[in-house]
Amino acid sequence: MARTRVRIPSLLALSAVTLALVTGCGNNGDGKNKDTSSPAASGAPETGKKPVVVVTTTWEGAFAKAAGAEDVKVIVPQSVHHAPDYDPKPSDLAAVAKADFVLYAPFEPYAAKIKEAAGSKAKLVEVNLDNDPDKVKAEVDKLGGLFGTADAATTWKTGFDAEYAKLNKDLQTAWPGGKSPNVVTQVFTAWAAKLAGATTVGTYGPEAVTPAQLAGLSAKKPALVLDNAHMSTGTVLPDSGAEQVKIVNYPGEDLDLLPVYRNAAAELKKAMSTS
Repeated sequence: MARTRVRIPSLLALSAVTLALVTGCGNNGDGKNKDTSSPAASGAPETGKKPVVVVTTTWEGAFAKAAGAEDVKVIVPQSVHHAPDYDPKPSDLAAVAKADFVLYAPFEPYAAKIKEAAGSKAKLVEVNLDNDPDKVKAEVDKLGGLFGTADAATTWKTGFDAEYAKLNKDLQTAWPGGKSPNVVTQVFTAWAAKLAGATTVGTYGPEAVTPAQLAGLSAKKPALVLDNAHMSTGTVLPDSGAEQVKIVNYPGEDLDLLPVYRNAAAELKKAMSTS
């Protein structure tokens, strides 16, 4: 997802929309609180029933699958490289109305449309999209509790921890000269620096780097720049000698989150071997 369109005003405006979503979920429209004592009222699926989950992107979809959801429909096609640019079709919104759960992220401009299309039984769930391992596991735990699939979520986390530890150890063996490399990261690629055990000396984004930032970040002499493939602004630190690594956040159509970490590890290892 590599287009360079950055929509800061949209992100700021959407904060208000998100606040409205959060504060509105506890009311039934007449100002009275809903009775959440029953599974139906709380959004939890009936015993033995597989929840129908509609997600905006493959990123939310991977979190849902990790948490144990089996019936997951993705609105934004994986081929759309910059998901916030997508304009939901009527068929997308019709699917939302049939869902038990609808997962979205607050920075997605179409969140208001999703909320409007959600049926009376659909529970809107805001997902913290960040591939930091601790945040991922917290979201998977939360969703597993909502879906009634906590056991499946626990099993996935066990496998995730093992894979993450393996990748982290492998990357540390690739450190240039056996020393943790200094890196600059885009705000949404900090998780990749953590995976590599790298030392983050600066961050930028989501807007393009200003001349002042360019001078400041270059002065830190990073070996690598971890760019966000979905919000790239081109070469971040030209003439600095730092190698730029493209980090992909979104999973593929199989909604498997682990390849995101494997692919990032492969790119980082390759870059460290040449830095």
